[in-house]
Amino acid sequence: MMPAARESLLDAAYTALARRPWSAVRMVDVAAAAGVSRQTLYNEFGSKEGLARALVRREADGYLAGVERALATHSDARERLTATAEWTASAARENALVRAMLTGCWSERLPSPTLSAVPSSSAVPAQRRADGPLPSPGDFVALVRDRAVAVLSGPAAHKADTADLARSCELVVRLALSCVAAPPGEGGVGELVRTALPRQTV
Repeated sequence: MMPAARESLLDAAYTALARRPWSAVRMVDVAAAAGVSRQTLYNEFGSKEGLARALVRREADGYLAGVERALATHSDARERLTATAEWTASAARENALVRAMLTGCWSERLPSPTLSAVPSSSAVPAQRRADGPLPSPGDFVALVRDRAVAVLSGPAAHKADTADLARSCELVVRLALSCVAAPPGEGGVGELVRTALPRQTV
C-alpha cells in the first residue's frame, strides 16, 4: 500500500475520533472517508485494534518530532527547554491522544491499545512498528529527557557532566506534564520553566 493511502486512512480515523467515541467509529466509515475499500483498510491494519495502535504510534511520532523542532529553535539551552515544555503543553492541549499518552489517562472516548507489543498480523513494515510496544508516560519522559541531553550537551560530553543537565531536562518535562494535568495561570508553562531553571543549571 502507498504511504499516502496509509496516511489518509490514519487521517480519516483521527477525524472520526474527533467527532465520536472510538467505540462508535466504524471501519467502513474510515475506509469510505479515505476513499478506499474496507478490505484495503483491513489488509493494511489487520483489525480495529491495529488501526488504533498505528494511529497512537503516529501521534506519538508527531509529538516527538515536535520535541526535535523545539530543541532546534534557539541557541540558548534554557530557551530550548522552555520551547520543549511549551510544545509539550500545547500538543497535549490540542491532541487528545497525545494527552492520553503523556498522562496515562485514557478516557472512554479514546481507543485504549495495550502498551505492550502484540503479535504482528501484517507484513507491512510500518504496521510491524505499530505492533511493537507503545511508549508509556514514563517512556516519554525518558525519551524527551535523553533527546534534550543529547542536543544540549553535544557529542563530546562526559557522563558526569551530563548528570545535572539530565536532572534539569527531566524537571522541565515533568513540569510540562503537570501543566497538562493542571493548566497554569498567567505566564503559562514558559514562565514556570524559566523560574524553575536558574541560569547556571543549563
